Amino acid sequence: MKYIDEYRDEHIARKLVAEIERKATRPWVLMEICGGQTHTLMRYGIDELLPHGIEMVHGPGCPVCVTPLETIDKAIEIASRSNTILVSYGDMLRVPGSRTDLFRVRAGGGDVRVVYSPMESVKVARENPERQVVFFGVGFETTAPANAMAVWQAKRQGLTNFSMLVSHVLVPPAMRLLLSSPHNRVQGFIAPGHVCTVVGYRDYEELSREFHVPMVIGGFEPVDLLEAISMLVSQLEEGRAEVENQYVRSVNYEGNLPAQRIMAEVFDVCDRKWRGVGPIPESGYRLRPEYAAFDADRIFGLEQITAEEPAECMSALVLQGLKKPTDCPAFATRCTPESPLGAPMVSAEGACAAYYQYRRHAVAAREEQ
Repeated sequence: MKYIDEYRDEHIARKLVAEIERKATRPWVLMEICGGQTHTLMRYGIDELLPHGIEMVHGPGCPVCVTPLETIDKAIEIASRSNTILVSYGDMLRVPGSRTDLFRVRAGGGDVRVVYSPMESVKVARENPERQVVFFGVGFETTAPANAMAVWQAKRQGLTNFSMLVSHVLVPPAMRLLLSSPHNRVQGFIAPGHVCTVVGYRDYEELSREFHVPMVIGGFEPVDLLEAISMLVSQLEEGRAEVENQYVRSVNYEGNLPAQRIMAEVFDVCDRKWRGVGPIPESGYRLRPEYAAFDADRIFGLEQITAEEPAECMSALVLQGLKKPTDCPAFATRCTPESPLGAPMVSAEGACAAYYQYRRHAVAAREEQ
């Protein structure tokens, strides 16, 4: 397929691997932020092609994975009510709450509908004026413009039965938390290409300067990631700490300005809790006061719902790059996509799901030897 095949070309990939091997004179620990990048690494075995000493660890860039347990419980509470329709992306349905999940709520009669665009939820509200329709708004900066537009359109159309359960998070504050940790091992970052397509990379320059750490905005195909790794190794070997853009076919410095305008119109920045990590200052979005009438938290009185994370799940350590999914004793035994302990095992972008899909047989074979 044109514009895709060249980014999966084996000969280009092997040349980049050889280039990385020539450059690397010492061990380096690199982190890819985005869960989509993690799945590419696992699917194509890129981490196993890299020279010994270049270690890839996986970051918190999976929006489903970092959605707090209490927010899942709020969605379940809404979906369990008789006069509501909860509208969500499909990968939220199997994320475990404290006692159940949205999939089981739907199986028990709750009206939970899967959509592929937030604007579909506005249509559902328009077609069901007698019922409260709640869209489960999850994501990083990537999905924020479309979610903001849904709220903006609902207000413009005068819909009084539409609201959003907002669980938006922002990448740079999470990176700041990782870099500030005394346990941080990461020496270079592949920054999330899709996020930077929306917001540009000005904020990443500030982080790079403050912590003297190189960052490369990377794409999602094998050649993208190998080129980003090569660029990071060059910076590290040369003692540089800059922000470079590998994903030039999609990302520019300023980002998507119209998208940023609708985000600023609808959302305020706020403190946000991350699943397994805890509260991170100014790391999320909430609806601005002008849009309070569309805030499901307020409408349904859910602000006081809290929940404790299950002690057995070590997803917090995985999301911070401190552990690999295969370090977890429950991996592929007590924790599977059909019976997950935590969100990273069920999300399409979760690191645990990637290891389960692409590495569990190799792990089992090693354990048998």
